[in-house]
Amino acid sequence: MHISAKLRAAFIGLAALSGATLSSAANADSGSISFTVLKAGFVIGGSAGSGVLTFHGRSYPISIGGLSYGFTFGASETRFRGTVTNIRKPSDVAGVYGAAAAGAALGRAGAQGIVLTNPKGAVLTLSGRQAGAIVSADLNGLVVTVR
Repeated sequence: MHISAKLRAAFIGLAALSGATLSSAANADSGSISFTVLKAGFVIGGSAGSGVLTFHGRSYPISIGGLSYGFTFGASETRFRGTVTNIRKPSDVAGVYGAAAAGAALGRAGAQGIVLTNPKGAVLTLSGRQAGAIVSADLNGLVVTVR
């Protein structure tokens, strides 16, 4: 009988924990994001840019900075647009995002799409048009700051 009570208590605890997790995910919201990134490099690349996060009808300026390492040669400008999900407040977007990427652009012919997640759980789903002369296959680190 004593084991049954412990099992019941464990089940109740697990149910409460699951409910708390589900309710916090249910409270998460989404917004839209757009920004422009300038990237240049030769093996080691750097990127910088700015844009806007729109959340609950308000606009928040953002800054972008990053480094890449791998096969990178040239320079480009990419205009990204997309959504940010799993956030509760604008500051949840801030943080470090990492990705492996490959791409190429010559003139205005390039396009990119990427999904990134930060340690807070914010998910950026982005697509963009790339202009410039660049070829890359590298590891990227991107830092987003909400101003």
